[in-house]
Amino acid sequence: MNEENEAPGVPQSDWTSAFETRSSTAFGAAFAEDVVLEASVLRRPVEGRDRVARVLEVASGIYESLTFTSQVSVGDRTYLEWDAAGLGGVAMRGVTVLTRNSDGLITGAAIHHRPLDAALAFSAEMARRTSGVIEADFFASA
Repeated sequence: MNEENEAPGVPQSDWTSAFETRSSTAFGAAFAEDVVLEASVLRRPVEGRDRVARVLEVASGIYESLTFTSQVSVGDRTYLEWDAAGLGGVAMRGVTVLTRNSDGLITGAAIHHRPLDAALAFSAEMARRTSGVIEADFFASA
């Protein structure tokens, strides 16, 4: 993946590093045990460190490129904007909202993809790639 996490205003973090390495171990190290993932490509939240880490490992492998373009942190929340391409060059943009506990671990991640057609295709690809690991009814079947 051609990834440029060092965009102006976006410091390297456990989150951006995990996307760079595409590793469930790296994602898991950033998460609280009870982390919850919500996303526009999911029908319902995924809960728990191991399941969320696995889903994000798979998702990160779908991107052909991902650039974090801006970041703002307020209190326990961090808002990251990003541009990406995946699924054979489909352009995507999005916003990720991370919530951290007092230990700095991520307790919530909300990932919002756009446009809709890209989000639906991404969700369907997630269902295909996580078959046997995460139940298919978490995803769209576009």
